[in-house]
Parts: sequence; C-alpha cells; structure tokens
Amino acid sequence: MKAIRIGEPGGPEVLELVERDAPVAGAGEVLVRVRCAGINRADLLQRMGRYPAPADAPPDIPGLEFAGEIEAVGTGVSGWSAGDRAMGILGGGGYAERVAVPAGQLLPVPPKLSWTEAGAIPEVFLTAADALIERGRLRPGETVLVHTAGGGVGTAALQLARASGAGSIFATASAAKLDRIREAGLPHDLAVDRRAGSFADAVTRHTDRAGADVILDTVGAPYWEANMASLATLGRLVIVGVMGGMKVEANLRTLMGKRATVVGTVLRARSKAEKAYLTDMFATRFLPGFTAPETDPSHLRPVIDRVFPLAEAAEAHRYVESNQSFGKVLLALGG
Repeated sequence: MKAIRIGEPGGPEVLELVERDAPVAGAGEVLVRVRCAGINRADLLQRMGRYPAPADAPPDIPGLEFAGEIEAVGTGVSGWSAGDRAMGILGGGGYAERVAVPAGQLLPVPPKLSWTEAGAIPEVFLTAADALIERGRLRPGETVLVHTAGGGVGTAALQLARASGAGSIFATASAAKLDRIREAGLPHDLAVDRRAGSFADAVTRHTDRAGADVILDTVGAPYWEANMASLATLGRLVIVGVMGGMKVEANLRTLMGKRATVVGTVLRARSKAEKAYLTDMFATRFLPGFTAPETDPSHLRPVIDRVFPLAEAAEAHRYVESNQSFGKVLLALGG
C-alpha cells in the first residue's frame, strides 16, 4: 500500500510517499480501505517530533481519522461486514491506503455523505462532543464559548452546542474566519474578533456579567486570565489544545470564588475502551444529525476547506500551518 511517512522530525518537507506492507485485521479489528483521511494539528506536532505516536500506532505514519470501506473483518467482530462504509478515529496511521482499526472505534457513514464529507467528521466531532458533553457537562439553556471557532473542532463545536440545546453560543476567531462562519450559516449568537479586544469584556457584557457556563479552549496559556474572567459561577473550562502555550500563573482565588472546574483532555492517548465508549455515545446522540433536515436544530454537517491528493501531504501540512484554513483539510486516497 501507499502511505505517507515522516522521514525525520522537521518541516513539511520530511513527509515522504512510500510503499508499505498493508496491515492485517487482528482479533476485534477490521481492515479498512481508506478513501479519505483528515489532517489535524496533532499530525503536525508528530511530524515535528513533539507528539510521539502511542504504542499501538505506527511510529512514523501520521493520521488520526479516516473514511473508507471495510475489506476484511477480524475474529470476534460482529455488526460489520466487508463492503460496509465506515469512518472512525485512530491513534495514528491514517495517511495510508489501509488501516486496521478496533471495531469499537468505527462509525457507519451516514447515507448520501461522500468520502470527503465522512473523512471530515470523526476526530473533530468526537473531540468537540467529548469536550462539551462528557467533560463540559453542557446542559440545555447554558451559555457556551468556543475559541478558534473557525477550525475543525470549532466548527463542529458550534453545531454540537446548538444540537445540545445551548442557550447562547459565543465564537472567537479572526475577523476573516468570523466572516466565513457567518457565510456558512454556522450557529452563533455572538462573534468576537480575537484581535479586536478582550473577549472577556464581550462575554460579560452580553451575559449581564453572568459569564459562560462552558468554555472550549484550544489556545491555552494566553487565554487563561480572560477565560477565568469569562467563566460563570460553577462554570467549566475544557482545554483541548495549547496552540498558544502550556504554562500559566493561576490566581486560585478566582477559581475558588467561582467554584469553577478546569478540565484538560486529549483523545489520541485514550484506551480502546474509552474510545469505544465515546464513539458509541456520539453514534447514539449525534450521528442522526448528519441526515436531519437543515431546519432541524440537530442538523450537523462537516465543514471542508480543501482536499489534497495523498502525494501532496506536505503541501496540505503547509496550508494548515498557515492558519488560513477554515474547517477541515483532507487527503484523498482515490475512489
């Protein structure tokens, strides 16, 4: 099979198109012919040598999500057959024509969705669902603040917040990406240009100083103080990324006074059982939204920016690193 290999830690130029032996479906696994693979920030970090693959994933082939058809089913697997259309998450190895995946991490591709649309769903929608529902304990009527709302996780989180009955949805992003959020019709009640001033001022003003009940943050350290100021009493700050930095000096009195919760979370390093639980939760609660009418608040759709051929993975990484992308960037593997 063809795959993209990280030759050595470095820039996009270290990504190489190589031939590799295809994996075999072991017990509890399925073998999938990959048609589309999503690109995520974790892939860029892995390429730079800053985010090693977990022990059960190829050490030099990035890729955390895929969509394709099942070619073979391992022993002990039920409910899946050769020819089924599936999508799912991986610990790594998605930039390849075939992947062996634990069956518990598979989702059926909703009817009428293309391979490209399916490939744009698993990682960002499961990450957002985990952050808002499992970690953030979002309840109907609560206020949600989504940072970097023009990214893959952000565009998914805006939709999942609406589907979960959020009372108000606030989005921060650059002015250009806020324009694209509006043009795409993504749900939000307040758009805050991250370069135009403090988002905390906007949040407190628009909530009559009550604050946001759940904050989904991918930036990290630079947003800490403003996040604390934006949190409601009993609010939950869920940190799913640290693109801006990892270390903060915290005023614990603010945290104590608001009786707030700060939760850090990652998806990639979780056990198979944890990933299977999250996959099942998403399938039950949110997967029907991809076939719901657009007028239905539960309606969900992947937001796709660009699709590159597998051989152009380096260019795809350069594009993501430019921070110009809106929604998902993907690799097409034929079919």
